[in-house]
Amino acid sequence: MNHAIREILPQLLPDFQVIHLCGKDKLDPSLNGTTGYVQFEYIKKELADLFALADVVVSRAGANAICELLELRKPALLIPLGSNASRGDQILNAESFRSQGFCEVLTEDDLTSQRLLDTIHDLYDHRDAYIQAMEKSQLSNAIETITSLIETCVSGS
Repeated sequence: MNHAIREILPQLLPDFQVIHLCGKDKLDPSLNGTTGYVQFEYIKKELADLFALADVVVSRAGANAICELLELRKPALLIPLGSNASRGDQILNAESFRSQGFCEVLTEDDLTSQRLLDTIHDLYDHRDAYIQAMEKSQLSNAIETITSLIETCVSGS
């Protein structure tokens, strides 16, 4: 995924500013100082600020990531780890979110530079539709849902 993002940077940067979370030891020093592009191994407390800046997000499809994207109403392109690199849960997560209209999905097998670039542009162009779908979701208010379930169990109804 890092390679694919870096490969399309020349086409992305005229239209987007790119914040790239690469992972440990995955930085490319040759890209330091590239206008409109910044890369990090990891982000901790600044992650909320970076999400606030983002119009769209390209991400893996782990449970924590997709729940944050839903709660923050961030249109996303999810690229789940394949079943050869994980338990397959990311594939299920991504398909569930796509079926609800929350995101677009590219599999590792379908990931080409051109498809990635086209999908990012399409996601951006239609971001309002994804946001509207997320706003209608019944999944996003976990506290109320859990509280209601507890109250139902306690009351016996």
